[in-house]
Order: sequence, then C-alpha cells, then structure tokens
Amino acid sequence: MNRLAIAILALAVGAGIGYLASHEKSKQAAVSVAKKPLYYRNPMNPEITSPVPARDDMGMDYIPVYAESDQGKASPGEVRIDPAVVQDIGIRTAQAKREAIAREIRTVGRIAYDEDRLMRLHPKYSGWVDKVYADKTGQPVKAGEALLAVYSPQLVSSQQEYLLALENESALEKSPFPDVRSGAASLVDSARQRLALFDMPASQIRQIERNRKVLKDVIIESPMAGIVTAIGAREGDRIGPETEIYSIADLSRVWVLADLYENDMSWVRKGDEVIIRLADIPGRAFNGKVDYIYPYLDAKTRTVKVRVELANPGLLLKPDMYADVGLHSDRKIDALTIPREAVIRTGTRDIVFIQKSPGRFEPREVVLGVSARGRVQIVEGLKEGEQVVTSAQFLIDSESNIREAAERMASGKHEGMKMGGGK
Repeated sequence: MNRLAIAILALAVGAGIGYLASHEKSKQAAVSVAKKPLYYRNPMNPEITSPVPARDDMGMDYIPVYAESDQGKASPGEVRIDPAVVQDIGIRTAQAKREAIAREIRTVGRIAYDEDRLMRLHPKYSGWVDKVYADKTGQPVKAGEALLAVYSPQLVSSQQEYLLALENESALEKSPFPDVRSGAASLVDSARQRLALFDMPASQIRQIERNRKVLKDVIIESPMAGIVTAIGAREGDRIGPETEIYSIADLSRVWVLADLYENDMSWVRKGDEVIIRLADIPGRAFNGKVDYIYPYLDAKTRTVKVRVELANPGLLLKPDMYADVGLHSDRKIDALTIPREAVIRTGTRDIVFIQKSPGRFEPREVVLGVSARGRVQIVEGLKEGEQVVTSAQFLIDSESNIREAAERMASGKHEGMKMGGGK
C-alpha cells in the first residue's frame, strides 16, 4: 500500500513539473515575442539603422532597439537608469535655488597718463631758440622753471612799445589834466598786458621796468611741475605757434585703463571698488574706484574701457605698465541659480537634465541669465527646488539622444534617417 501511494505521488509531482516547465517555455516565448526588436542601430551612430541584424564596417554587431512597455508615459528623451548604476557612473545632482549673486571681474589694464595733468607747450610767437635748459626727456621740472631762451623780433618790438609807454607815463605824471595822466597809465597797462599775453615771465617784465632796457632773449617757463616727455626744439631751431616745443606730464596721479568684455559690462558701475596689482611691484595692491566708463567699444578687441584714477606716490606707477585689475561689483541680483557645470551648451540652445525621481532624468531647455562665482542664473525653464544633474550629464545626454531616435523610429517618423544594410 505504501509503495502504491509513493508511486501515485511521484506521478503527480512529475506531471506538475512538466506543466510548469511547459508554462515557463510558453511564457518565455511570449516574452521573446513581446521583446522583438523594433530595429537595429549602428553602435557608433544611432541615426544609422537596419530592420534586420547587421554589422558595421568594423565588424561590430548592430544593437537591437526594443519598444518600452511604458514608453507612452515617458517624456521625449527621458532616460531611466538603474539606481545602482547611477551611483556607479558618478551621477551627482544639485538643487536649483534662489539667491543674491554678485560678481568679481578679473581683467587686465594699462597705466596711462592722466590727461588732465598732461601739458603740450606751444609758443605764441615766432622766433629762434638760443638756449635749451631742459634738454632731456624724462627730466623732472618745477613750475616756473626755465625751459628755453628764445629770440623773437615780435617780442622785441613789444618790449620797445612798453618802454615808450613807461617813458610817456613818467613825462606826463605831473600833468594838470587827469585825463592825460590816466591815458598814459592806461597805455602802460596795455603794453604790459600784451607782454603777459605772450607768456613773457613776470620777472622779466619787472626787469624791463627796472632797467629800462629791451631783453634780447625771452625765457619760456614750465607752466607746471612734472616730467618732460617730449622735446620739440633744439638750439638754433626756428619755432612758431605750430611748434610743440615741450610735452610735460604730471605723474603724481595716473589713470588705469581696464578692458571689459561685453558680458561683463552690465555688472560694472561708476564707483565700484577696484584692486590693482602689478608684476613689477609684487606684494603691493593699489585701491581705487571706477571713475568713468567709456561709452564706446574698441572695434578690434570688442571691449569697453573703464578708467580708474590712482595716486602715484614715489612715481612707482609708470605709463604703459600692465596691471592685473580686480573689479568688485556692488550690483546684486536676486536670481534662481544652478551650478554652471550643469548646463550643456549645444550652440543653439542650453540644456539641463532634471531628476524626476531616482533613476529618471528628463532633458529641459533653459534660458540663461548672468553668471557669477561658478553659478548661472536661470531666467526660464526651471523651478526652485528642482534637482539638476551636475556630473556625467553628457552620458545621459547621449542616451537621451538615442532614446529620442528610438521613439521616432517607433512612431514611424524617421523618413530622413539613413538605413544601413547587413553584411
């Protein structure tokens, strides 16, 4: 009896196993039918496809592309990655957040003369140079210091008129008629004024009054303290009003002209703090403020110049020296920002990948604003709190493009795609 029961039980188990095996085979067959590839794509170029298995020129098998069971629920280009794989390939995300951003701009500049402290000296009469006192460029001069001695027939004639006026005033000073005395004095004032308008030094005018003699040479004095930057006449040269005899620069203050690119212009305002450093003066920084922003761009460099005025103690800052310029903008913008590395720039549009849920990533086109300190403003396309991919997004972007190609193939919208044949 026991043997009969055991035999019956063995038959039942065998029948059950046979049924399960047959059911599993039919299930696998159904799955294989459901998983039948839509087409096959080139492993190197997803736009090259084949309706049948094929190989590329390198002998690599085409990759089968299947229809996703939940494809209808996914957005175009959405990528789904196993959460374990997400960590393996190093995908990191960051939150889009609202914050006040400012910007520090680093650029280059050039030391230049302060144009308000630059003097180009021309005589107001014609003559010949008899003596040059300041005869070297780079020579420092003081205000009122003699630069040239010039012989001018025009000034000789004016001196003679002045002497005649002085003699006339002396002869008529005891006249009983007030009008005569005042007329003589007025003539002296006019003659003296004429010499002064020719820039004849006051000391020489007093010397004429005192000695009652015409001076052969008239001294041209420096109108300001500074450095001689150019000399336009030497001894024996004939000069006139058109001759630039000297160029003198006061270097006690200088300008720094810094170059700003177009995308930095909106950040800089007059009065912004500036820190300037020079390679020739290591370890020292010069502080200043933006004094003027030029209203035009340089056509060659596509930059606009910003001017900073600096004190120059010890004349350490020399024109045409190069400088490193740091501008600290006072402007702050309340903006929705993300890390700059999260943006994929295609040349025609800007893309970020949003993490919809663990392992689900969706491409999103965004409109960018200003950028500062490694973050970029999002004007349109994101909401505060959304998570954006900041690393390995190029791998996701490649898979997204393949997925979009698959969706176009599945929907029959692939007329313009190339079809490859098998080997």
